[in-house]
Amino acid sequence: MTTTAASNIRTTLEMIKIEHTLFALPFAFLGALLAARGFTATGLPTAWQALWITAAMVGARSAAMAFNRIADREYDAANPRTAARAIPAGRLSVGFVWGFTLASAALFFVAALMLNRTALLLSPVALGSVLLYSYAKRFTSLSHVVLGWCLSIAPTGAWVAVRGEFGSAVPLLLSLVVLLWTAGFDVLYACQDHDFDRRAGLRSIPARVGVARALWVSRGLHAGAFAALVGLYFLTGLGAAALAGVAATGALLVYQHSLVRADDLGRLNAAFFTTNAFVSVILLATFGGAALMNRF
Repeated sequence: MTTTAASNIRTTLEMIKIEHTLFALPFAFLGALLAARGFTATGLPTAWQALWITAAMVGARSAAMAFNRIADREYDAANPRTAARAIPAGRLSVGFVWGFTLASAALFFVAALMLNRTALLLSPVALGSVLLYSYAKRFTSLSHVVLGWCLSIAPTGAWVAVRGEFGSAVPLLLSLVVLLWTAGFDVLYACQDHDFDRRAGLRSIPARVGVARALWVSRGLHAGAFAALVGLYFLTGLGAAALAGVAATGALLVYQHSLVRADDLGRLNAAFFTTNAFVSVILLATFGGAALMNRF
C-alpha cells in the first residue's frame, strides 16, 4: 500500500468517525448474546458468528457514513460547522470515498453470506436502509426516526445471525429501544444545525418546531426508549443485573438532557457522544452479563 493510499484511508476513517461504531456494536453483541441464550450448547454465539457479526457492523456503518459524506458534500461545504470535513476541504476525492464505500458494502455482504441464508437474504434491506438515510432530510422532518430504524437493525440482525430466524419478541423490543434512543439523541444533535437546515431547505424536527420544542420531542422519544427497556427487562426475566442496567440507562438519559438547554447548546457534544457511548456499553454489560449468568 502506498503512503498516499494509507493516508487517504486514515483520513477516511477519521471522517466517518470509525470509533463511533461503538454506539451500535454493543447492541449487536447484546442481540447475539440474547439469541444464543437457551439456543446454543454453550449459551454463547460461536467465535465464527461473533467475527462476522463484527465485520457486518463495521462494513455497514462504514459504507453508510462514507456514502453520507458523499451525498452531503455540498451541504457540508456550505455549513460553517462541517466545511472542514475531508471532502469539502479537498483532503479526499469523491472517487476515493466511493471506492471505500463499495469496499465496505462488499465486506458487509460477505459477512452476511458467511453467517446464514436468512442474513444474506435480508442484507440488501439493511444496507439499503442505512444508505438511503443520507437523503431522508431532503424529504421528511422524521429523518431522526429513519436513523433510529437504521441503528435498530443491529440487534435484530445479530439475533438472525445466530438463530437464522426471528422467533421471539425479544430482538424486536431491543430494536425498539435502539430506535427510540437513537431518534432522541439525533434530535438533540440536530439542534445545533437548525438555522442552517432552515436556510438550506433541509428538514429536521428542530428546523420545523424550533430548539425548545425539539428538546421536548427528544425527551419524549427517550421516555419511550426507557419504557421499552423496562418491557425488555420483564420479557427477558434477567434479574438484578439487568435491572441495574435499566436504572443506569434511565439516569444517563436524565443526565444527558440536563446538559442541554434551548439557550445553551455548549455542552451538546458531551451529551451526544460521551453519554450515548456509555448507554450501549452499560446495556451490554448488564443485560449481556445477566444473559451469560442465566444462559440456559
